[in-house]
Amino acid sequence: MSRDKSMKARAKSEFEAWAGTYDRSLLNRFLFQPSYRMFLEELLAWRGADSEPFDLLDIGCGTGTFNAMLAGSSLPARVVGLDYAEAMCHVAADKARQAGVADRLHYVNADSQHLPFADASFDVVTCSNSFHHYPHQQQVVHEMRRVLRPGGRLMLIDGFRDNIIGWVAFDVIIGHVEKEVFHAPWSKIHEYFTNAGFKNIRRRKFSFWMPGLLTVGVA
Repeated sequence: MSRDKSMKARAKSEFEAWAGTYDRSLLNRFLFQPSYRMFLEELLAWRGADSEPFDLLDIGCGTGTFNAMLAGSSLPARVVGLDYAEAMCHVAADKARQAGVADRLHYVNADSQHLPFADASFDVVTCSNSFHHYPHQQQVVHEMRRVLRPGGRLMLIDGFRDNIIGWVAFDVIIGHVEKEVFHAPWSKIHEYFTNAGFKNIRRRKFSFWMPGLLTVGVA
């Protein structure tokens, strides 16, 4: 099996099996929730609560917790969540229906390397803590750029492995558990963004024991 197929198959199997207990994982408290709050902070600073409605694509959406947080905020976002694991999309859609926000949250089971959307379909693309599972990361960033409208934002969060704590957490521990993953250093992510044509690229590191890195680029 090629590396591409092997990485995708392992990730799909892992997340299909994890869907039922995903929301109870300790990673939610220490990594996922801080990432979602970082996205909300960025969106509020950029668009504000009184902006015109905007279209957001959340890649690697998992069980849709960030999407539900968006629907419960003052931000007028129309959200599409995309995940490679079909079980994750089912859980996310069920949560949206139970919360009465299914009209604002829609879910698609698809591959981040081949996004099933037309060019310039979204104002924002978000991706948190799934990028290390993608075997062709540069291609994914090009796809993210393709579906963004001019002036749109890509907000990408993944584990920050460029200090000793992050190296142990992501390269050693998570790398051992999840096997075929790659947490790109900040310089490589910057290169991905630059190659895809993003401008005004900036970064924010957050958290301590499970450090994350937010990278933002303008289409």
